[in-house]
Amino acid sequence: MTFYDARETRDPAERERELMARLPAQIAHAKANAPAFARLLEGVEPAAVTSREVLARLPVTRKSELLEHQKAARPFGGFSTARWGAGCRRVFASPGPLYEPEGARPDYYRLARALFAAGFREGDLVHNTFSYHFTPAGSMMETAAHALGCTVFPAGVGQTEQQVAALADLQPNAYVGTPSFLRIILDKADELGVRQTFTKAFVSGEAFPPSVRDAFAARGIAAAQAYATADIGLIAYETPAREGMVLDEDIILEIVRPGTGDPVAPGEVGEVVITSFNPDYPLIRFGTGDLSALLPGISPCGRSNLRIKGWMGRADQTTKVKGMFVHPGQIADVVKRHPELKKARLVVDNPDLNDRMTLHCEISESGEALAGAIAASIRELTKLRGEVTFCAPGSLANDGKVIDDIRKYE
Repeated sequence: MTFYDARETRDPAERERELMARLPAQIAHAKANAPAFARLLEGVEPAAVTSREVLARLPVTRKSELLEHQKAARPFGGFSTARWGAGCRRVFASPGPLYEPEGARPDYYRLARALFAAGFREGDLVHNTFSYHFTPAGSMMETAAHALGCTVFPAGVGQTEQQVAALADLQPNAYVGTPSFLRIILDKADELGVRQTFTKAFVSGEAFPPSVRDAFAARGIAAAQAYATADIGLIAYETPAREGMVLDEDIILEIVRPGTGDPVAPGEVGEVVITSFNPDYPLIRFGTGDLSALLPGISPCGRSNLRIKGWMGRADQTTKVKGMFVHPGQIADVVKRHPELKKARLVVDNPDLNDRMTLHCEISESGEALAGAIAASIRELTKLRGEVTFCAPGSLANDGKVIDDIRKYE
């Protein structure tokens, strides 16, 4: 079997219809059972939210805001419908701390699809080196492996010599963890004269450059990666085609301009915003804080869902200038005030160690009057003085940066 299920090869139009048909019920569920969404979506009629255009009018809740929400309303800030007991099997803490519920459904984080695409199958013995305490990564991978019929050795992190001893004794054929720890285990196995038995690996949690992938392949290990978070679960995953990452079947993804909720043009880099169909943690327009971009077309592997480039950096570009915070949303507001602007990027530098802000604006026709009006908007919205420079449409890099802080303090 090449695909996890028939949904992966559906006609894209059929998939879109199904997602939009499911959306009103999820919004109604969130409003009725998650107090935070009852407030955020007050006045929103769930039955009317049946398209991406309407969805884009709803507010974005960013991961960076969750900590304050959770401090005000423990444990989940009013965003979860889960209650202690059979419906909430575990609760985890990510750095912050941010608390996340784990429901009782099999493959709660939906990562089985990604493991399957990486070649994991029933009967595999999976050596899982993600942490099993505090953070959910160990459980995320284990529940997915169990859904596929794999057996899991819960190795956890550290204790390299014991990891290699287990490798020698159990001879697992599959590895799950970070790519850097796999390299450490392999090096230690070589040092101790232990034959490594991994033939496949699923890695996440850090960068996975082609050079590292090739090094694993040279040792007979086919490795793949995915993009997932503790809040959402699986977002996108690599396939054997190795051309971008294919979206999971049970999310709606938008790419928005950082600091706003406005979708960008296809192919433009922006912040990943996800609407989840998880009934226990029904996150509606959840801003992950990560940058990515859509890829055109469908994957050569035959999976027909949208593809993204993968993780491309952080979207929260807030910086402090002369003691004042400057946010991407403020720059977006400047652009909205001046329809002549196609795109803008605020560059912060410090010649002679004096902070300076310059707004680089893509525009077809420039003029002193417009420059003055834009400068006035910058001052009004940020309470700071900013210079304005014009450039040709399309000249600013497509990297998702709204604020580029290039100050040096040497």
